[in-house]
Amino acid sequence: MIKIKHIAFTMAVAAFTFSLTGCGKPADVTTEVTAEKNVEQVVEKAVVVPSRFVEGQHYTQISDAPASSEPKISEYFSFYCHNCYNMETKYLPEIKGNLNKDIGFETKHVDFMNSQIGTEVMRALAVIHEVGNEKALNAAMFQAIQGEGGHHDHSAPGHSHDEPEINNRDDIKKVFAANGVDAETYDKIADSEATDKKLALWRQQQVMFQVQSVPTFIVNDKYAINM
Repeated sequence: MIKIKHIAFTMAVAAFTFSLTGCGKPADVTTEVTAEKNVEQVVEKAVVVPSRFVEGQHYTQISDAPASSEPKISEYFSFYCHNCYNMETKYLPEIKGNLNKDIGFETKHVDFMNSQIGTEVMRALAVIHEVGNEKALNAAMFQAIQGEGGHHDHSAPGHSHDEPEINNRDDIKKVFAANGVDAETYDKIADSEATDKKLALWRQQQVMFQVQSVPTFIVNDKYAINM
């Protein structure tokens, strides 16, 4: 396993021990599951007994290509996903805090909606990557779409992923303006060639890595953590 032990199955164990059922493609029903162990206990266990994690049970190889040259974890998520909000606010701070400093962590927004507003929300994440202030802007986007505390229920009867609370780019720019990013700066980054290439890569990798639900965690562009 290429660097997979060092990638701390800290991430792997924490993720699947929490048994979070991810948000699926449109119309899938999600279930919020309470974690039975806290992050610190899980991380400690992962470091002590990494050999207990086996392919097919705890992770799946999803690519025959060589692993990335540098160790990294890629989170595929959606601002529309309630369990992504839970992961972002409850678990990721400690999980990332326990990762070795040499392990990269990156976020990528899935395109399950295949719509104009879906693309605009993906662009919003690309802008966040460029301007920084990631914690505040991520929280603001989750709140704008899901409501205070991420309580918007996407499994509720009659709910549609095609009816977001944020309806266009102007709505998104208001969120960013409230967090110090003016409209001109936002548009310049959102409409850049670099952002177009980033979104194309996310879409390509979503298919390549068989991302069917969120959150999904890919290790070294080669292994998917079984959630």
